[in-house]
Amino acid sequence: MTDVEAWEVRPASRFEDVAALLNPGGNPRACWCLAYRITSAEYSALRGEQRAARVRDLCAGSPAPGVVAYDGATPVGWCGVSPRSRMERLVRSRTIPALDDRPVWSVVCFVVRSPFRRRGVSRALLDGAVEYAREQGAPAVEGFPVDTEGARISSSAAHVGTTTLFEAAGFERIRPTQARADRRVRWHMRLELG
Repeated sequence: MTDVEAWEVRPASRFEDVAALLNPGGNPRACWCLAYRITSAEYSALRGEQRAARVRDLCAGSPAPGVVAYDGATPVGWCGVSPRSRMERLVRSRTIPALDDRPVWSVVCFVVRSPFRRRGVSRALLDGAVEYAREQGAPAVEGFPVDTEGARISSSAAHVGTTTLFEAAGFERIRPTQARADRRVRWHMRLELG
């Protein structure tokens, strides 16, 4: 499977599927895609099962904390997307300040299981995140991807997505941020949904 259309993308409402992607090895220090969602102090205080419990609650709520891509019944990728107003650390960010006070949604993270990388999963996830935000009434979706400048970067740096991925999905570069990934500039990009 290499076609973007081959991956089914659904809201992340099944905690077990999200856990299989965000913490497959049971690492007690796993991020669980909470770094932007809660304050720095709260993030530092939560450990292992406490972080998992927080994500379990998010998956049980509405809107879901992101979307999951599937190959049949197997979860193969995650994209964290939510209203920016629900991203505590992002709301207060000095390196990625808000453009305006519109109720936009923000894409903050991608995780793709290694056997499925370079097969269109990230693009399917981004398209699914945009569609989910649209269904929930978002006026626009933003992201903060890294500009690789044509070079290969580490997968840990690419977790925020790349500018080429976002541009291919119709997002426009708005302004560079003060945030960095692999010492490269992360851009504030936006896609209007009107």
